[in-house]
Parts: sequence; C-alpha cells; structure tokens
Amino acid sequence: METLVDQRREARTTLSWPVSIWLSEAGRFFSGRSANVSKAGAFVSVPIPAPFRTGHVVEINFPRTEALAQEKGGFARIKSGKVVRVDRQNMLKDGNIGVAIAFA
Repeated sequence: METLVDQRREARTTLSWPVSIWLSEAGRFFSGRSANVSKAGAFVSVPIPAPFRTGHVVEINFPRTEALAQEKGGFARIKSGKVVRVDRQNMLKDGNIGVAIAFA
C-alpha cells in the first residue's frame, strides 16, 4: 500500500478552465482543462495519449475572456512550470489523465 503525502505549500482553488500546455519535447500544444490552481501550481486533465513525464518543463496557457483581456492587457496568462506528477493509474472521470505542474 502506498501513502501519499500532501506537499502543497499554497491553498488550492477549484477552477475548471480550458488550458493549453506546450511540451517542447513533443513540439506541440496539448489541450486540457484545469481542475485546481494555486500560486504555486496547477492540476490539469489532459487526453490519455499526452506524453507528459515527471520533470518535463512546460508552459501552460490560461486564456482570458474578452473583458479580462481588456482589463489585464493580454488574451492569455502564460506560466512556466515543471511536471511534478502524472497520474495515469487513476484516470479522471472524463477518461483523461491528471498532470500536476509546479510553477517556476
């Protein structure tokens, strides 16, 4: 039996938002959806064939609505990060895998 220890440093907020993740090793973007977000990272769901591995450096794009883009001066919030966990064992209810990303 494996015990997981919660290593979060920041409080998470549930947020279901479309995201795209750039994985340079694959040379492409993968579309997904955030599940929760904090100042330190995010947990996202992506399609099963996505080749994410622990240690991959990624860029995650959080698109903004028209109103928010006008307020913030851009149509996306892009964060760099590192994949710290890939959950392929416990597929999410939508059939996707979970990817935990710690922001740089």
